[in-house]
Parts: sequence; structure tokens; C-alpha cells
Amino acid sequence: MKNTIVKDALILFLITAVAGVLLAFVNEITKQPIARQKEEAVNKACMAVFSDADEFVIKDSLPDNSEWSAKYPKDAVEAVYEAKKGGALCGYVINVCNKEGYGGAIRFSMGIKSDGTLGGVAILETSETPGLGLNAEEVLIPQFKDRNAESFVYVKGGAAAENEIDAISSATITTRAFVNGVNAGLDYFRTYLR
Repeated sequence: MKNTIVKDALILFLITAVAGVLLAFVNEITKQPIARQKEEAVNKACMAVFSDADEFVIKDSLPDNSEWSAKYPKDAVEAVYEAKKGGALCGYVINVCNKEGYGGAIRFSMGIKSDGTLGGVAILETSETPGLGLNAEEVLIPQFKDRNAESFVYVKGGAAAENEIDAISSATITTRAFVNGVNAGLDYFRTYLR
């Protein structure tokens, strides 16, 4: 009996070791293509939210934003790119992660011109509900384009003012997450980049 337990344990150990080596091998093979895909998605998002620019330069170091983080605990600025045209700075692209989405974190890029006008918003990653929250691409995103507001609010039944965003029907949580994330990004721009 004791020999079968040892034998079974040894077999399980060998299976686990082989599986671990295979997983490590697959991870190594897919690491660079996945990183390349993410980089392409970010470049595409930069162009979508700041079509006037011809170059995007990532800011290597971000300022200490502990006060901003305390003010926006559900949001994080993951990267900031300087948007340039002909070498001249014309605004910024800020990658924001908002943790309030219905399906989890929502990551998006937002382009902000030097005068504070929001050039647009592009989704990088979301897990929202198909048919509801995933409609943000068609319903919410176009509403932010070329708007200049101190902050945005969402309303139901039609936006009338410059700072109002019409909510997605039956997806208020997703709408709130996007609006709060955009407001956090705008505040970050005004506080650290303007």
C-alpha cells in the first residue's frame, strides 16, 4: 500500500512538472506577440482620440499623484502620452483604468487638447455585458468627442448641456464608470499637465 502511494505521488509530481514546463514554454512563445498586440491597440487608440497628432511620446515618469489618487480611489492613470504635431506639443493622451464597471475594470484612452477640449475616448479593455454595457462604444464614446467641460454628468432621456452625457439605457453602472473615469482623467490633466 505504501509503495502505491509513493508511486502515485511520483506520477502526479512528474505530470505537474511536465505541465509546468509546457506552460512556461507556451508563455515564453506568446509573451512578445501579446505585448505587440497591446502596443498596437494603444497606438490605434492614441490615433483615434487625437487624430491631429502625428507622434505620441510616452512620459517616462508621472508625478507623485497621491492627492489625486485619494480623490479618485476607483481610478488610475496608467500612462500619459504627449501628443505632438510637427514636434510641437498639442495635448495629451491619458490611459485611465476605472474599477467601477459592471463587469470589472474598464481601461480607456482619452485625448485632451492643450485648451482642455476632449478630443475623444477609445476603449482599450472592458468586460461589460454584451448588448448593454458593451454598447458604450456606439452610445457613450461619440458623446465625449470635441467637448470642453470642467466635468461631465450623465442624464437619462437626452443630454442638453455641454457637460451632459446621455446614459446607456439599462447600463447605468457602465455609464457612471465611463463618466467618472473621464472626469478623473480631466482632473489629472488640469492638475498635472496643464
